[in-house]
Amino acid sequence: MSALALGLVLLAALTHASWNLSAKYAAQSKHFVFLFSLGSVLVYGPIVAAVMYVERPVFETRHWLSLAATSVLHLAYSISLQSGYRHSDLSVVYPIARGTGPLLSFVAAVFLLGESPTPQSLLGLVLIVGGILLVAGLVGHHRRAPGVGVMYGLITGAFIAAYTVNDGWAVKMLLISPFLVDFTGNLFRMVVLAPRAWRDRDRVRLEARVFRKPVIVVSVLGPLGYILVLFAMRLAPVSHVAPARELSTLVGAWFGSRLLRESGGPWRFAGAALIVAGVVCLAWRAA
Repeated sequence: MSALALGLVLLAALTHASWNLSAKYAAQSKHFVFLFSLGSVLVYGPIVAAVMYVERPVFETRHWLSLAATSVLHLAYSISLQSGYRHSDLSVVYPIARGTGPLLSFVAAVFLLGESPTPQSLLGLVLIVGGILLVAGLVGHHRRAPGVGVMYGLITGAFIAAYTVNDGWAVKMLLISPFLVDFTGNLFRMVVLAPRAWRDRDRVRLEARVFRKPVIVVSVLGPLGYILVLFAMRLAPVSHVAPARELSTLVGAWFGSRLLRESGGPWRFAGAALIVAGVVCLAWRAA
């Protein structure tokens, strides 16, 4: 992985963990997904319009299919993630989701996109996933994670893997702008959830006031973090970018233990060390 691609992934990791902390603060909001999707459309709409004007892309059926797929998968991911935060801890749902995602993404990138794994990249993947399991408390610690948190983490991780492979194909093979890929998902979520929000518009207005800060943070940082990842996918293999994103697990676990006062312990440091070692393996692969 090039230094530029790794830099984009590291910045995206910090951004991703930050907006997930805000999403956790708004866990009890019934319309949070709609609100931040609307906010993202308003913030990034002019940028996407400018990109479309400059690039003037010509789409075929496969382009539309990839955009349709990312729309559905990101909607399912957002609902699953927010439901997980409503029923369990950030330090449980987030690490498991981020750990399941790269595992499945790596396998799919190798078998579906034809990417060739190296011994170092395989070792890096194993180290990252093992570290995430430690951070989540699933191994190496007597306190087991709540079952509902594990379930939502696994479901969310599966959606992460699916949209990662689809979107990697969209930006690498079909050369669709990362701005458009992310914007399509936000626009679709907003449109699908709009009727429900309209029927409950009094509560939507209330939640827009109460959760104003989390809505703004996720509206801006959510798309920014993923757009950075999509640009990194243009520079490096999807099977390397997807696991390297999981450095955000370190930040998310720290947020959960320090800011949200969720349980933590020395075993988190062992998991953190494994994740860092895994990222080094992915960034410094054999030629």
